[in-house]
Amino acid sequence: MATVTSSASLVNRDRLLQSIEKLAEIGRLPQGGVRRLAYSPEDIAARQTVQQWMQEAGMTVRIDTAGNIIGRYEGNSPHLPVLATGSHLDTVPNGGRYDGALGVLAGIEVVRVLQESNTRLQHPLEVIIFTDEEGSVLGSKAITGNIINDSAYYCRPDGEDIQSCLQRIGGDWYHLHEARRSSQDIAAFLELHVEQGPILDSMGKDIGVVEGIVGQQRFMITIEGSVNHAGTTPMYLRQDALVAASQVVLAVHEVGNTPGQQVATVGQLQVYPNAVNVVPGKVEMSLDIRDLSSLHIERLLQQLEVQLQEIQEKTQTQISLTSRLQIAPALANDIIQSAIAATCEQLQFSYTHLPSRASHDAQEMANITDMGMIFVPSESGVSHSESEYTSPEDCAKGTTVLLHSLLKLDQYYLHREYT
Repeated sequence: MATVTSSASLVNRDRLLQSIEKLAEIGRLPQGGVRRLAYSPEDIAARQTVQQWMQEAGMTVRIDTAGNIIGRYEGNSPHLPVLATGSHLDTVPNGGRYDGALGVLAGIEVVRVLQESNTRLQHPLEVIIFTDEEGSVLGSKAITGNIINDSAYYCRPDGEDIQSCLQRIGGDWYHLHEARRSSQDIAAFLELHVEQGPILDSMGKDIGVVEGIVGQQRFMITIEGSVNHAGTTPMYLRQDALVAASQVVLAVHEVGNTPGQQVATVGQLQVYPNAVNVVPGKVEMSLDIRDLSSLHIERLLQQLEVQLQEIQEKTQTQISLTSRLQIAPALANDIIQSAIAATCEQLQFSYTHLPSRASHDAQEMANITDMGMIFVPSESGVSHSESEYTSPEDCAKGTTVLLHSLLKLDQYYLHREYT
């Protein structure tokens, strides 16, 4: 059994902060943001830096065929399936220094603490840096076997083929299947991430225990009326598609505000012919609806369809919905949630349970193993922005919770595997 000394419970806040700041210099933008697009020179430089830190922390490092970087800190029982943590290094074009990067650097800090105190878990511990989370989620999809077998699907916005991109970071498109893993190999995956939302900050809580990652359904709503002259068509004879569309937007807003944790959004809207002196004859708009329960999403859609039928009859228009995307919810494992909550109580950190309404690599990992996530506050809920900020204290608290939760899970899965 691993002996956890008092020094093994102490995360080095200053060292963690230094790692965050140093990594943020790679791809730094003039206003303080970070740009590390997947497969770019900046992404590659960050990957090289972090691999060096992994090795210095006593990990063996390999790159799989999907370009995922996997640092392994050996356990006392190397034959056991691994406990895994990690996140991603790539960013959106004008991102911040915490999204993704914190989860990677926290994992490395956990291993540094274990190494310095000469402590090993019973299970091997892996820190995984997933490829292209902000774009195609290729890295985690390859690990879970959910890759679309069409290289054109993964072409970059600039037209560069995925084969060249992967080769540049040590991957291999033609052997991508070799990256696939299973629950026989990974006992559990636990990801630390900034919340990317305002809940923890507004509630003044230290830690979010993630209940799961919401499912998403996206639709195109098309409203068809009748194009006509804006000056000569009386109001009572109009079939104005934009008037109907405005009522649809309010109906979506109403559905989003019914009891529950769901969100519903109209984010795009196209008006045709979009002329100042023409009654709009057609409107196309997006619908994005998210919740932890697929059943609840379906009930909300049924409620919305009733309202759309009423709007259609009242405005003498035709309204249709076309599905564009369906992603099932990924629920966090109850045992992992309990371990995180128990750790917070032990450390006297305030916490709350909440869903993640953004997607993460953990969502893919839930397809093959037990999954959990730890959230720390994002100031004012800002993310994917140069003004993204999570305090050093919150980064350290999240990393400490990650460490102690992994220690608890090490014992839980050991007991499960030997009983």
